[in-house]
Amino acid sequence: MDEAGRAAERVARESYGRLVAFLSARTRDVAGAEDALGEAFTSALRVWPVDGVPDNPDAWLLTAARRRQTDTVRRTQTRKAGEEHLQLIGDEIEAVADEQDVIPDRRLALMFACAHPAIERAARTPLILQTLLGLSAEDIAAVFMIPPKTMGQRLVRAKTRIRNAGIPFRVPDPEELPERLDAVLDAIYAAYSKGWNEVGDDAIPELADEAIWLGHMVVSLLPDEPEAKGMLALMFYTAARRAARRDAAGAYVPLEQQDTGLWNNSLIALAEDLLHQANAAGPSGRYQIEAAIQSAHVARRLAGFSSWPAVVALYDHLLARTGSPVVILNRAVARAEVDGPRAALADLAPLEADKRMLSYQPYWAAKGHLLSRAGDTAPAVEALTIAIGLTTDEALKAYLLKRLASLQAT
Repeated sequence: MDEAGRAAERVARESYGRLVAFLSARTRDVAGAEDALGEAFTSALRVWPVDGVPDNPDAWLLTAARRRQTDTVRRTQTRKAGEEHLQLIGDEIEAVADEQDVIPDRRLALMFACAHPAIERAARTPLILQTLLGLSAEDIAAVFMIPPKTMGQRLVRAKTRIRNAGIPFRVPDPEELPERLDAVLDAIYAAYSKGWNEVGDDAIPELADEAIWLGHMVVSLLPDEPEAKGMLALMFYTAARRAARRDAAGAYVPLEQQDTGLWNNSLIALAEDLLHQANAAGPSGRYQIEAAIQSAHVARRLAGFSSWPAVVALYDHLLARTGSPVVILNRAVARAEVDGPRAALADLAPLEADKRMLSYQPYWAAKGHLLSRAGDTAPAVEALTIAIGLTTDEALKAYLLKRLASLQAT
């Protein structure tokens, strides 16, 4: 890839959300903003190799996208209305040109706008993920374990709703926050989880790092909201283990085998403090419970005592709140440490009829692990083979292949 291509890829990764937010702030047309920005990127790939990459690629793209919006306004609005809108857009282009180093960051406002009550609840978090981070419908569908076509339809309906209803892109008033906050937190954590699975050798992947920053942003905006602190604590707990997730050769290392000396104690301390604040502020929500589970794992590994009964109890609370099949799966894996693999496999039985599990890699990996512990070699081999086929992380795939080979050798 040439320099222009690398620059465009970097801007798409780092600035896509803020550019869409800025473009959408006045028009309230998310889909139109994405179209305009897409054409701006196309122009950049044509122009930059010839003229060179501009000093401020973000501003160049914003200006090009605004011009595309100007053309659209000219074609679709009356002359008078169009002239007023063009003047407004022209003023913004000039402002950007005068302040080349400043691109307004309106992502948080856009996130809360995407969680507007006028948008169907099931589309709010996916809309935030696509608009903020540029994730495809296929990527988002994988997070929610639904068909990409279904997710695409939800996103189209939501964008149409924003445009037709004229939903304002602003941070809502305090009394409006409770109904919107869950979708924002879910989007941030989904982004973190996706980025966390894109493991780098030297740093937390950019997407995960950006999610942590956004988590900070929400906590700053809502310092009395316990779930925001719970989510940030949850991200800190897992981020603290980054350096231990791969060995010197880049091989995957499961939690139970990680060198705790490589864990970041400062991040763990931050997580513990945030969780304590969250628990003192009100009833426990999903993220507080998940953070408490991570805290129990930390205590178990660092202090050397068994916290598995506490982990199972916490999963019981989480399951009662969510009814999630993923929670059922994780609880079963934890229960195996208390009551043995047979009890855990019995807990997994209801998931066999859940079609979403057919393509869910963690389900097959966990099932293979539990079957292996129970001494059921043939079905364990089958489950691990399916898990390997669904694994996209090469380091994790190598780890599973090694386990499979060991199992087949017995």
